[in-house]
Amino acid sequence: MSMTERTSRRERLRRATVAEIHAAVRGLLVEKGPAAVTINAVARQVGMSGPALYHYYASHEELVGAVTADFFRELATAMEQACAARADAPVGERILAACRAMRAWAISHPAEFGWIFASPITPSNRRPDSVRHQAAQRFERVLLDLTVELWQTRPFPVPGLADLPASLREQLTAYSATIDGRLPPEAAHVFLSCWTRLYGLLCMEVLHQLDFAYSDLEPVYEECLRDLALTLGLDHPGR
Repeated sequence: MSMTERTSRRERLRRATVAEIHAAVRGLLVEKGPAAVTINAVARQVGMSGPALYHYYASHEELVGAVTADFFRELATAMEQACAARADAPVGERILAACRAMRAWAISHPAEFGWIFASPITPSNRRPDSVRHQAAQRFERVLLDLTVELWQTRPFPVPGLADLPASLREQLTAYSATIDGRLPPEAAHVFLSCWTRLYGLLCMEVLHQLDFAYSDLEPVYEECLRDLALTLGLDHPGR
């Protein structure tokens, strides 16, 4: 066997072990909750010692970041596929489809979505080269790209930048720069306001914060989509 073949085989075995580790993390998360996801518990699930698992991940934080990246990628894929299924539809329809796909994935995977929402964003996870950061960016770009497309083809109403508080203007200007000015600060304000409201409602649903009042939040989510569609100047076709 050549050196290249041996290296390839080792890499395949490593990828298989990493996939098994991630599956073990997910199983513990879904069945027992985030507190059950410890290095030793995961190691036991895959038949290795705790120290052996450190050959794959240097820390619990790194393991959490890698598995969180998996969940971000799954969620982004679901939203991208919903848009791709309506590739010829107006951008407004694709925005609503992506929002509905986000909720469908979240309520089908409450433990995973809760993990995304609740897992801390550490300094190492903020590094542009971290797998968690890159996966989160892909997820965030789904609705950002659609909103940019809408802004370029059918600009939506925005507040006057001078009418916003100085601190908010500074933050929005900085955010606009991080997305290469694809949305000007005032349009970024509308985008972030819509996103915060929608994502916040979904987090409250998945984390059961509204169970005291609602047993079915789909109509509430659709009402939120109607309001956001009005803000963005979109039609709101029914389900």
